[in-house]
Parts: sequence; structure tokens; C-alpha cells
Amino acid sequence: MKTIQAKASLSLLLLATICLTANAQDWPRFRGPNGSGVSTGDATPPVTWSDTENLKWKIELPGPGHSCPIVVGDKVFLTCWTGYGVDEGATQEDLRLHLLCFNRADGEQVWGKALEPTLPEETYAQGNMFAEHGFATHTPVSDGKHVWAFFGKSGAVCFDMDGNEKWRKNLGKDLDPKRWGSSSSPILYKDVLIVTASVESNTLYGLNKLTGEEVWSVPADGFASTWGTPVLAKVDDDRTDLVIAVPYEIWGFNPETGKFLWFCESLETNSACASAVAEQEKVYFVESGRGGGGSIAVGAGGKDDVTKSHVKWKVGERNRIGTPVVFDSKLYWVGNNMAQCISAEDGSSVYEARLERPKNAPAASSGGGGGGRRGGGMRGEYSSPVAAGANLYYVTRKGEVYVIEMGDEFKQLAVNVFSDGGEFSASPAISNGELFVRSTKMLYCISDQ
Repeated sequence: MKTIQAKASLSLLLLATICLTANAQDWPRFRGPNGSGVSTGDATPPVTWSDTENLKWKIELPGPGHSCPIVVGDKVFLTCWTGYGVDEGATQEDLRLHLLCFNRADGEQVWGKALEPTLPEETYAQGNMFAEHGFATHTPVSDGKHVWAFFGKSGAVCFDMDGNEKWRKNLGKDLDPKRWGSSSSPILYKDVLIVTASVESNTLYGLNKLTGEEVWSVPADGFASTWGTPVLAKVDDDRTDLVIAVPYEIWGFNPETGKFLWFCESLETNSACASAVAEQEKVYFVESGRGGGGSIAVGAGGKDDVTKSHVKWKVGERNRIGTPVVFDSKLYWVGNNMAQCISAEDGSSVYEARLERPKNAPAASSGGGGGGRRGGGMRGEYSSPVAAGANLYYVTRKGEVYVIEMGDEFKQLAVNVFSDGGEFSASPAISNGELFVRSTKMLYCISDQ
């Protein structure tokens, strides 16, 4: 196992163990409640929509980004960037990083905050792999009273719900040696803001959410080539494990102290692009990579090396980047125009089916995140599916949104096409039966209410 060192700050003693104030219907972080991708409400977004049907509103964004929208009460938040990589001739000194707040009811912008970046940043240019991702890939998180954003080497920042900045903290200034950029999103556990600064400093941080003061930190070389977001696995009433997938292994920590608890040998892949997903005390991870990849299920709650004691199953079914949805004892994911479903009990295949693409499907995007300069690089799908009711929603980079009924057999209900949104790499948000989709150009609200 890679060497791990943890240090706990005395400020941990000051933390109060209060519950989050976000509503149950909110979508407050990357992939919604605990990163599951599953809406907790009874209402389901429409199956079909168009410019004249079930499109509640759409609004043009000031700049591109691949971060996902979050929904908290009557507000929608997302990040983007402007200047460098967008405007022809702009330099890094022109780069600005934005946290935007929109009115959920009509899409009007309530406030927007522009941050100056920590320079030098990654080079954004034609053919550069970084142009596949850009400067705004981390999804914000909120507890209903504050909202936090992470902008890689430009640090973590906290605002109240009215847009007043409370604190900002640098978490490392390194750039990814692969030039893929940074993407892991912050999450919350009680009063601890947890940030995976894997690219910036190979460190997992726990910060006091109200002050930004370091509560604990875990530096480890094994965080290199990790782009996924951690997940919380509830073991019992007294224990919740913070779990993150890294290359070749899965690690478990105490989210209050940062103490390392356990690890297991995972998949033969030299990068962890997807995120793990938890269903109670069981954690699932699906990934592909140069070493092969596959799917694995491991039980949380162990100690030290749990490879032999807690790994439930490991199979060869894989996905490239997207994180699966766990629903009714099955795992669902979509990639490379294929929908796949396996059993959560033993990893056995339920189905693998090709998506039925629309006849009016748009041509492939030219890539990149911005407007003035666009990169080539790796062409793949980056979004993850989300679910409400028994329906799965999946967005391709071209703006095709597939609606699939989850069950023992593949059943595609519809495919809806956005034709004016640029490139789509963010996972949607679902709240109270409304679907929020963002692209490099637009933010949409789909609703039949």
C-alpha cells in the first residue's frame, strides 16, 4: 500500500456535530445526495422535451465549464470561466473564475462572483489535452447556508447564499504532469469541508467549513492520477467511512479526523477518473484504464488491508469515466453508445445494449471548453447518469439526453437533443421533478410543472 501520513489539527475540537440544513429535495453536491446520482423525491422529470415542450427556461452562460449544477432551495449554482481560452488573444492575466447563482424559478442570474486565479495556470491551446476540461470542472457543494467552490490551484472559496465571500484557502499550486487538469469536487461531512487536492498537492484535506481552517490533511503519493470525488459510506449509527478510489486501490478514512482506516486492492488501472458510489456500507467502483479496469464491490467498516475480508466481488465489466447509478440492487452506466447493467449482488451481467441514436443527431463537437481556441485531444464522454423514479437520464457530449427505464431489460424511452448548447460534459441535477442540464454555453431547466 502507498505510504499515507495523516495529521489532525487542534481545531477539530472546535467542530460542532450539526446536521446539514439543505432540504431533502435538494441536489447539493456532485451527483446529488451523497454522490449517488439518485433523486430522493417522488417527482420525475419529463421523458421528452423540445424548444416548445417541457422546457421551463434556458439561459446563456458567460463562459464555459464542465462542472455540474447544484440545486439548493430556490437557487441553482455552477462555475465557469472567462477570458483566457475563451476570447481570442486573451492571456492568462485575463482569466477569471466564476461562481454563479441563478433563480430556480426563471433562470435569471441572482449574483455572480469573479475570482482572480493563482498564476501561472495550465496552458490552454489547440491540441492540448487540458482543453478537454478547462478551468471550471469541480462541482460546488452547499449546506443550504453557504456554498463552497474549488478551483484547483486557485484554491477553495466559501460564500454565503447572498454571494458574500467568507474565506478562501490555497490547497497546493502544482499542475497535473499529464496535463489533464483537475476535477475532484468538494463534499461535506458535518462541519468538515473535504477537498481532494490530488493534482495540486497529492493531499486530501478536511477544512472547517465556516473558517477554512485546516482540521486535518492526508498527504499521499497514491492520490496522483486521481480525479474522482470521495463518497461517504455509512457503516452503522456510530461510524461513517470516507471512501475514495485511487489507482489500483480503494481507501477508507475517518471523515472527522482524517485517520486512515482501511484499504483494499482494487482494479488494474493506473488512473482513477470515475468516482466510487456507496449504497449503505457497500462501495462500488467501475473504471477502465491501461491496466484493464473492471468493476468491484467492497464493504466499508474494516481495518487495515481488507482485500480478502471485505471485497464482495470483482468482474471485468467496465466503463471509461462515468460513475454508475445503484438502483434496486443493480448498477447502471452508459458509455461509448452502450448502456450496461450488472447485478449489485454479485457483479453478473444483466444486459448490455446499444443506444438507439436519434436520426437528427448533431455532428460531433469540435472539442475544447471555450470559444476562441479549441483543443483536440481525447474524445470521450465525461458525464455520469442520474436517476429519478425508475428512469435513468444520461447526457452525451453532443447534447443527446437518453432516458432509459431501469429494470431487468434494456428499455430506451426517449432521446432528446439540445442543438444550441455547445458541448455537454457535466452530469445533470434533479430536484423536485426538474432536470437541470448545463453545457459550455447554456443552462437549461426541464420541467412539466
